[in-house]
Amino acid sequence: MWRFLIGIFLVQIATVALVLLSPDLQGFGWLRLAVPIVIIGFFTAFWFQSLAKYKSKKEVESLKGQHLKEKAKIQLNAERAKTRLVKQTQKQIAREAKVTHAKANFKVGAAFAAAIGAGALMLITELFTFGLLTLSTAGGALGGYILRARRGNGLLAKSEPKVIKIKSSAAKEKRLQQDVKK
Repeated sequence: MWRFLIGIFLVQIATVALVLLSPDLQGFGWLRLAVPIVIIGFFTAFWFQSLAKYKSKKEVESLKGQHLKEKAKIQLNAERAKTRLVKQTQKQIAREAKVTHAKANFKVGAAFAAAIGAGALMLITELFTFGLLTLSTAGGALGGYILRARRGNGLLAKSEPKVIKIKSSAAKEKRLQQDVKK
């Protein structure tokens, strides 16, 4: 604002100086005075326009910087909320999976208990062979279920197949000959 005020004072001072310095203002004398005053006004208008553009550009850049900061803050908060939501969802899924596995294990355990109970009842009622068959089947199924559960949890080491690497064609032929002899 002070720059505009200084420009206005300079135009007024130049106008007063031109009016005081012109000798006669009769007839076309005013025209000789008006042309320099109009030129001074014209250049002052360009100066004011330049100042206004500079000021608006500076404010736009300032607003743009604030906008980018706010945008980054919003993105950061959104990413944090997303991470928090993913963690909560994973916890909920793990909880539900645990409950589901517990229910399934209970049902499987109840089925095996019923099979063992039926086998014991058959032993008592003198269907000895059929009772032993039922007990051994239930025991084998329970053992397989436990083995599969442990292997699924990574408690038992899985064996990896062995890979035979052959480096050259001569080695390949030698290996084939050995396999044929066996």
